[in-house]
Amino acid sequence: MRSELIFQTPYWFIIFCLIAGAAYAFFLYQPEASWTKRLNYMLAAFRGITVALICFLLLSPLVRKTETSVDKAKIVFAIDNSESVGKYGKDLMKQIADASADLAASGFEISLETLDKAAKSANPDSVSFNENKTDLSGMLQNVRSNFEGRNLTDVVLLSDGIVNQGISPSYNRYPFRVNALAVGDSVPDLDIRIKDVISNRIAYLGNEFPIRTEIVANGLAGKATTISLKQNGRVIESQTVLIDKPTFFKAFDFKASSTQKGVQHYTLELGAVAGETSGRNNRKDVYIDIIDGRQKILLMALAPHPDIKSIRSLIEANDNYELDINILSISNTPPASTKPYDLVILHQIPNLLGLGNAQVRKFIDSKTPTFYILGNQSAVPLANSLNRSLIINAANSQVDKVTARYNPSFQQLNFDTESLKLLERLPPLSVPFGEYNVSSGTETILYQKVGTLNTNKPLLVLNTSGEQKIAVLAGEGIWQWRQEEFAQTSKQEVVDNLFQKLIQVLSVREDKRKFRVYPVRNEFEGGEQVVFQTEIYNDIYEPIYGQEVKLDVTDEKGRTKQFTYTHTKESPRFNVTGLAEGVYRYSASAALRNGQEKASGQFVIRNVDVELNNTTADFGMLRELAGRSGGAFITPASFANFIQKLKDNRPADRLDSSEDMVELIYLKWLFFLLVLLLGTEWGLRKYHGGY
Repeated sequence: MRSELIFQTPYWFIIFCLIAGAAYAFFLYQPEASWTKRLNYMLAAFRGITVALICFLLLSPLVRKTETSVDKAKIVFAIDNSESVGKYGKDLMKQIADASADLAASGFEISLETLDKAAKSANPDSVSFNENKTDLSGMLQNVRSNFEGRNLTDVVLLSDGIVNQGISPSYNRYPFRVNALAVGDSVPDLDIRIKDVISNRIAYLGNEFPIRTEIVANGLAGKATTISLKQNGRVIESQTVLIDKPTFFKAFDFKASSTQKGVQHYTLELGAVAGETSGRNNRKDVYIDIIDGRQKILLMALAPHPDIKSIRSLIEANDNYELDINILSISNTPPASTKPYDLVILHQIPNLLGLGNAQVRKFIDSKTPTFYILGNQSAVPLANSLNRSLIINAANSQVDKVTARYNPSFQQLNFDTESLKLLERLPPLSVPFGEYNVSSGTETILYQKVGTLNTNKPLLVLNTSGEQKIAVLAGEGIWQWRQEEFAQTSKQEVVDNLFQKLIQVLSVREDKRKFRVYPVRNEFEGGEQVVFQTEIYNDIYEPIYGQEVKLDVTDEKGRTKQFTYTHTKESPRFNVTGLAEGVYRYSASAALRNGQEKASGQFVIRNVDVELNNTTADFGMLRELAGRSGGAFITPASFANFIQKLKDNRPADRLDSSEDMVELIYLKWLFFLLVLLLGTEWGLRKYHGGY
């Protein structure tokens, strides 16, 4: 390291510092002292040097430090420690260890990297070939970031070239040579396996859902087996697999259904075939979440009307809705108020005949979201008192014919403004004639348009700000809109999309729970920590902390593990480890001010064994990777010669120089020097009776 003093002022200013120090010492020690002249001169020198140094520091001199270090040439052994490399890699680890020691003795700096980024092992003997995924690109990028700016010249990649996660490493560019040490067997094994399974992650209770599996086979032509779909050991369906060519691929479709809610565990299983190399890849597990998540909608109408069929068509286009229809003038029996509907659509209710009006009050009391569609038989004054979102001061039951104009300022739902201009060309609706007023929090979706005159009277409004979500359409005749749109465009998209989104925002269920415990994902991989998120709120939904939470986790066999933790702001999550593959149910509870609160749910632990999907080494990719980076393609037989070439052509070490500029006043040793000078002077004065 080399240091250099740099002045920010003319260097001859040092003379003034020396003069200041000498003058200070002269006037301080000029009088006759009680000690010897020799001591007086010494004390004066201490004081003069101290003052001169302080004055010198006030000039803000700089110190430039230049440090030079030697960065040795580095080599990284990147080990693909996946299952597919297995015994091939284990057989080479002794040679890797010997080569590392040999290169280190030749002046190289050696490091070792594996697929497991968290594990740092400098000992080849401790590498375990048990990774169930291979991301060579990720491993090489990790090497790149770890040695950024360092003198890394070569990476020796031990791999079979099989990549089943991330992108192929041959697509990237690296600032070092990648030398591919190829292991494995590039000749496909005699094998039949389940390549992939395609299914919905969610299905509805009682509905039939498809499960597709893709079967591949190599070299087993003329043989046959079966593929079976099972649940809890029970065979749901089996199909024959006839391998009719040496390279075989075929997809098989199954249909299944479930009468049980929750995550259901299905298994696809291939029968064994004589001559295949492995039976581990003959089975795949499938987890499908069966939900009874249909939102229940009640369409209650005064009398038969074409609008009812139109509303029914656009609602039933979505399988997530379950629709009940009640026409009062026919059944004269209102639906039971105890049924938990997510949305009630009232067509011409409340009405002048009084049918169903009492039932509407019960829906309002239960805060059920309500969509009012007014018509010629509607009791407008009563509707005003019930919905409070749109108040219509009607004049003597008169009606008006209006078309619709979309309000571009409405932003709560994502509508296409251009497509909704079609509404202005559709037939008019019959609406009450009078003054229209909207309450606070109510947004207008459609305005009324009388002929060519645009008005500010609302036609369709939405209010989601209160405890009860409410929408009001001030007229009847939706059926004409759908009919005319089809006549003009041969489709019924604009009108249906408008009302489907409106129904969706009205019927969506809001989570008002004050205690929530849930896994951060529905699925976790085998060996991974299951992370539970905890949320606890007070009566005004502010987060609160400090509660003790009890968590029970139960597997498919009914075995339960119990955990207890404290919910804190610093640690709102709780991790569970050591869970095997399968479906788990959990329940959590905590004592809050209003009593015991509970939460429950499910999650899945899935073993990802993608290494078995392909066991044929890809030497072509390794050659391409080595060629693109300027490295060499190596076989185990030529590995010793490659190491010798590295030693013979060892690159020069790199000299790295760093420069640092600091003010002299920041050097700690100067502070201690000043303290020493002043302390010595003060001690000597006191010892000899000075003040």
